[in-house]
Amino acid sequence: ISLSNLKDNPGSKTWRLRVGRGRGGGMGKTARRGYNGQKSRSGGAPRIGFEGGQTPLRLTLPKRGFVNPKRMVFTPLNLWKLQKWIDDGRLDVSKTLTMKDFVDARLIDPRVKNGLKLLAKEMDGHAFTAKINVEVSRVSAAAKEAIEKNGGSVVTVHYNRLGLRALFYPQKF
Repeated sequence: ISLSNLKDNPGSKTWRLRVGRGRGGGMGKTARRGYNGQKSRSGGAPRIGFEGGQTPLRLTLPKRGFVNPKRMVFTPLNLWKLQKWIDDGRLDVSKTLTMKDFVDARLIDPRVKNGLKLLAKEMDGHAFTAKINVEVSRVSAAAKEAIEKNGGSVVTVHYNRLGLRALFYPQKF
C-alpha cells in the first residue's frame, strides 16, 4: 500500500441520489414524487401529527400527571467511579474534594442543574477504600457510611444555580 493506491473501503462512500436531472438518469420528470397531490409539491408535507383534519390523537387523550417546577435534579456520582479516578491519580485526596475538583478532573459535566449526589453503587464488586473528605449537595446513607467507615467525612453544601456557576467558573465572576 502506498499513497498512489490509497482508496476508501468498498461501500464506505455512497453517492447521493440526484433526481430531476432528465429522463436518461431514470429519476427525471417526476423525480420519484409520483404525479399530482400535496406530497408532490415543494414543501408539501403536512405537519407532524396532522391526521387530515381529524382530531389528532394527542388532543383526544386527556392530560395526565404533573411536572413540579421546583423539583431538584441532582447529578448522580457513584463511589466506584470516584474510587477509579482516585486510583488513576486524577483526584488529590490530600485535600477536601469539592464539586469544582470533580469538574476540573472531568469526572462530572459542569452543566449541573442543582448539584451532585453521591451514591454507593458498586461496580464488579470493587469496594470503596479511599479515605476522603468531600463536599457535595446530597449523599445517600450508604455512601456516607462507606466514606466514614474508611475514616473520611462528608459535608453537604447547598448552592443555587448562580452559586454553582460561580464555583465552576470563578474567572467569570
